[in-house]
Amino acid sequence: MRSVAELESAVDAVDPGADPQAAADQLLQIGEEILEHWVTAKGMEPTGETREGFRLLALHRQGTKGDPSFNACRETCRELAYYYNLVTMQPGHTETTDRAAMMKMISSHLYLFVSGKMQVAELGDFCCSSRPIRQADVDNAVTKEA
Repeated sequence: MRSVAELESAVDAVDPGADPQAAADQLLQIGEEILEHWVTAKGMEPTGETREGFRLLALHRQGTKGDPSFNACRETCRELAYYYNLVTMQPGHTETTDRAAMMKMISSHLYLFVSGKMQVAELGDFCCSSRPIRQADVDNAVTKEA
């Protein structure tokens, strides 16, 4: 399993325009790895099961056990699966590259939420806002200036 930092770089490295099908496969795999980190951090063994045909959704469901605020990224996971289906089931569609690009953006959002939640447990209690992380950055900057 790649490190959390490596996953951010992996998302950035995906080029949806080069091969949308390959990009979709890579981004779905990255999404699963992101959730594997969350599940592992919670002291569980990541599931190999699927939900609605996707391991990603099964990992998300597993990750919510004991932490209902993790449901804040539920729709992000479902969107990733949705766009994966669009790219792979309609490969000749005129918007395939755009759909793969959307997957990249969604994967990045999932990465930011999960990595942020690993830093600030309350992230997602009210929404997926990263305000606690941004506030910590502001507080640190003010302390350094003083």
